[in-house]
Amino acid sequence: MESCFCSTVLAILFVYFFSISDAANSKLFREYIGAESESIKLTDVPINSKVEFHFILAFAIDYTNGNSPSPSNGKFNIFWESNHLGPGEIASIKHGHSNVKVAVSLGGDTVGDGKAFFAPNSIDSWVKNSVSSLTNMIKEYNLDGIDIDYEHFHSDPSTFAECIGQLIMSLKKSGAISFASIAPFHDEEVQSHYLALWKKYGHVIDYVNFQFYAYDKISVSQFVSYFKKQASNYAGGQILVSFISGGGGGLKPDDGFFEACSELKGEGILGGIFIWCADESTKLGFEYEKKSQDFLASA
Repeated sequence: MESCFCSTVLAILFVYFFSISDAANSKLFREYIGAESESIKLTDVPINSKVEFHFILAFAIDYTNGNSPSPSNGKFNIFWESNHLGPGEIASIKHGHSNVKVAVSLGGDTVGDGKAFFAPNSIDSWVKNSVSSLTNMIKEYNLDGIDIDYEHFHSDPSTFAECIGQLIMSLKKSGAISFASIAPFHDEEVQSHYLALWKKYGHVIDYVNFQFYAYDKISVSQFVSYFKKQASNYAGGQILVSFISGGGGGLKPDDGFFEACSELKGEGILGGIFIWCADESTKLGFEYEKKSQDFLASA
């Protein structure tokens, strides 16, 4: 009986550590940009040459443009503030910094005065439209990847998984993108959709931008615990830690965020850092962008 119990415990521990061991420490830094400011520029943000740096344009949404946006079944339009985030600026920043890549985030929280819903007419039609519209956008803007940040749904988890999974696979197969990420957070409906996606298509998803700032204010120990829980949920994934520069929940930089990062780094499971967002960081002089990149670049 005792031998059986010990074997069971060892098996559980093996599964737990295996689930979080695949994502070794990374020097990946990612920042969302373009959701809130018409004046923000890529060149405003400090870039440390010793990290892998991803800008993530926020957002492209499959809604119509105009005063009353409505779902367009996978036909994506630009909703980021593109005044200074156009093809020329993207080409220039990538030419000047060999460690920089640029992705576009799909969906987001709101569009116009309402919520941005994932609302496909059918799997086949949505995938066909999204592959076509995004391929054109990716080519025009010289983008490297996509990020999935739908937060509201007019579909079941299985439909979401098929639409997004097939989209990622198609864009990778054609060579349009080299990486894809997802941006879930702690919410029952949100997690049900992203975990369904992960279960079937996790092998084609490169990064998990988990929105830890969507939690209420938390302590260092809680942050580490939540990280390990999500690393178990998204087993084998590269999980990034995060904070919101404009305040809000989670664990803030001045309240122990980097202490938590040090603990995770010491365990060899820190998948990188991302920040929401550059637009809000301008008033802080990008203090925490610099600190985050310095932390990741350190041995």
